[in-house]
Amino acid sequence: MPNGLIFARGAAMNATARRLWRLARQTRAGWWQGGWWWVAYKGLLELARHLQGQGQAAPVPVEEDYARWLITNAQPSGEERLQLRQALARLPKPPLISVVMATHETPREWLCRAIESVLAQSYAHWQLCIADDGSRQPEVTETLRAYAALDDRIRLELRAHNGGIAAALNSALALAEGELVLFLDHNDELAREALALFGLAAARHPAAQLFYADEDKLDAQGQRREPYFKPDWNYFLLLGQNYICHPLAMRRALLQELGGFRVGFDGAQDHDLLLRASERLTAAQIVHIPQVLYHWRMLPGSTAQAVSEKPAGWEGGRRAIREHLARRGIAAVVEAAPEASIYYRVRWPLPVALPKVSILIPTRDGGEMLAGCLRSLRTQTTYGNYEVIVIDNGSREADTLALLQAEEAAGRLRVLRIDEPFNFSRLNNRAVEAAQGEFIVLMNDDIEIITPGWLEEMLGPAQLPEVGCVGARLWYPDERMQHGGCIFALGIAGHAHRFLPRGEVGYHYRAVLQQEFAALTGACLLVRKSLFARIGGLDETLAVAFNDIDFCLRLGQKGYRHVWTPYAEMIHHESATRGQEDAPEKKQRFAREIALMQARWGLPHRRDPASNRNLSGDREDFSLAFPPPPWLPGEMLTDA
Repeated sequence: MPNGLIFARGAAMNATARRLWRLARQTRAGWWQGGWWWVAYKGLLELARHLQGQGQAAPVPVEEDYARWLITNAQPSGEERLQLRQALARLPKPPLISVVMATHETPREWLCRAIESVLAQSYAHWQLCIADDGSRQPEVTETLRAYAALDDRIRLELRAHNGGIAAALNSALALAEGELVLFLDHNDELAREALALFGLAAARHPAAQLFYADEDKLDAQGQRREPYFKPDWNYFLLLGQNYICHPLAMRRALLQELGGFRVGFDGAQDHDLLLRASERLTAAQIVHIPQVLYHWRMLPGSTAQAVSEKPAGWEGGRRAIREHLARRGIAAVVEAAPEASIYYRVRWPLPVALPKVSILIPTRDGGEMLAGCLRSLRTQTTYGNYEVIVIDNGSREADTLALLQAEEAAGRLRVLRIDEPFNFSRLNNRAVEAAQGEFIVLMNDDIEIITPGWLEEMLGPAQLPEVGCVGARLWYPDERMQHGGCIFALGIAGHAHRFLPRGEVGYHYRAVLQQEFAALTGACLLVRKSLFARIGGLDETLAVAFNDIDFCLRLGQKGYRHVWTPYAEMIHHESATRGQEDAPEKKQRFAREIALMQARWGLPHRRDPASNRNLSGDREDFSLAFPPPPWLPGEMLTDA
């Protein structure tokens, strides 16, 4: 059965590889292996292997990749700087930005570099508000006083006693007069154009309240490393990891409403602030600038070096998440993520009266594969209130028919027989009409469930009113990842972290944390039946490919979020019961579906909220884009 997600470019590469394999085998069979034909055979063999391997995930980008990437993208070009100045000059009133910093026993070298990075800004409308939290080293206060005397935009408060980071930041906030407040740690650095881009974004988006950008790290030698090219607003990822972190800016009025930072959350004060802010904001009020504007210094004892350096901060983050969910009326359990103990997992509660779930499985002569799917359902589903509907699309083989008859007679499933040309969308639409559940699960017959409690895990976030679809983590039989959410890549869409070996955490741990994607695969997809009906189900003009992508995007247009969870796991024997896209009529149909998706959604060039313009659209492993995009994000130059 299809998984609904097929790669235009990947299909072409695989077809080429199959032709090369056949040619290589024929060459070997017909000629003496010691001659030049044997050399040709080996060359064809290697080329076929290369083509079949394209699109597979390499390890997370190495530092050499980033160093090479920075050669052309470390800073804006002269033309981009001119464009930025011109865009700022067109603003009626550039916003004043208050850069807020707390210091405490900061080594002079790093403190000077942090302050100098503000003084060097290309944007002039700023003030630097510093509160020292009771430093006892004279060089700290002497350095601060010297800088305050140097530039009257620098405001300073010297606290008599050490009260902790949250209290010190609140003291610095009290000095701020800017419309926008941006936070800078005392040993980090801002990119030269950071305030210019934040000021431009604040002016261009007057309704927005929260702004953030990408970041990287500085090692002891000052070399830039470990870039984090972040997704757009991703609430569920924020619950697992403070991915926003640095740089963060907020409207000062919002900060005043929130009461600033909460004392008692030191080490997680930013995470707590973001969660409290999210309770007051919509996604449209949160702006992501996709460019590295902050350099986080890696020092011993710093969370830039390792989150585990500050265990009290981890506990503060857990408490911040738990209290945030409690304020939302959600009695969730927050614990360490099983594959990333430095981050968090939310166990979502289920209602006392468990809703009924209808699991829909299309098949045609699925035979042994279908039997394995049904067996895993029985043995791995601990949830009690569900039904199984198998949509038999004209099976003829005796073993499949006998299996369906026996399962139906035993009362373990219902069979819906639809003997007509294959159309994945139509089969599922018909089955949803017959389903009795409040929720439905679209499931391929080549799925094998391996996580007990998978349905509870998927139903948890699906209870939330803002959630549309929930998807699972799918593995190939060889324990490489098949599906970690969908990203816009490879012609139309691809699977995030595809081919990543089990045990690896992926790009900034995103292969092991619950998060949002614009789309999910239909190989195992849970959705509320009423939402399925609200948008008319799957589009039947997309008979085989991309119907799941289209379905998710249409729900997304209505404001629903789609959640991928790594805690519901299955083996996906991908499209094991369906042939390749190599017949002429299949190729024509596939081309039509590609054209429809490109015309309707502008894929793959549509901005992907789960990815980043600086990451490759030709791969599925979050590797860097080569060549890099222009330094200045194009949307920053467009007048509102």
